[in-house]
Amino acid sequence: MPLNPIPQVRFEDLGVLDYKIAWDTQTERHAVIVARKRSNRQQAKDGHAVLPQVHELLFVEHPPVYTLGKSGSADHLLLDEEALAAQGFTFYKINRGGDITYHGPGQLVAYPLFDLEEFFTDVHRYVRALEEVVIRTCAEYGISAERDEGFTGVWLPGDAARRQPRRKICAIGVHLSRWTTLHGFAFNVRPNMTHFGNIVPCGIADDGRSVTSLSIEVGRPVDVAEVKPIVRRHFRDVFQFDWTVDAKTHPPGI
Repeated sequence: MPLNPIPQVRFEDLGVLDYKIAWDTQTERHAVIVARKRSNRQQAKDGHAVLPQVHELLFVEHPPVYTLGKSGSADHLLLDEEALAAQGFTFYKINRGGDITYHGPGQLVAYPLFDLEEFFTDVHRYVRALEEVVIRTCAEYGISAERDEGFTGVWLPGDAARRQPRRKICAIGVHLSRWTTLHGFAFNVRPNMTHFGNIVPCGIADDGRSVTSLSIEVGRPVDVAEVKPIVRRHFRDVFQFDWTVDAKTHPPGI
């Protein structure tokens, strides 16, 4: 049984942050959550009181960077090391699932650090829940986003009449250790779409699929700041948690 009837989540907006620094931040905070879980189990075994688990949700934008998941192919990065440096990109191989993806300004990246033993112990359900957060957010902009049975992430259906291919608006890649999550999703709000041309996005090629953004689909520039409170609200509703009371990171009424 969960230690709290309703999980408590601490939110923090990291702003624009180098990918490596954000990765290290995730790793450190993940370790704290796992350590508290272990301590609580020992405390309960010894008949002592336990501390409530505090989960975290981090929002961030990254400077231009390509990341390759553990199941991906380096061939899906179409630039060599010299070209990456010349164009101001960084590149990291990381421990999430999935293939290669791009992060950059104008893209809302969400990193939930959740102990799923206080939510549900089902990885498939967890990924579907992340997709649901973005699907509900898109719906508020009049966009009918959906899942794809063959591919993780959030997609928009193709429209032959408008010559629009099936296109991805949000990439998802996660990693779990001791049922505690790392990484998350990258929601294309208003990124530089030309940067996706340097990769085979998520390893998907030659099937008529494409990549899009919220701004493209609604036909106007949409700032990440506008989208953040909507995504936060849907995280809370989909995962059924309460925000911790933190004056620095929890604006009233959200």
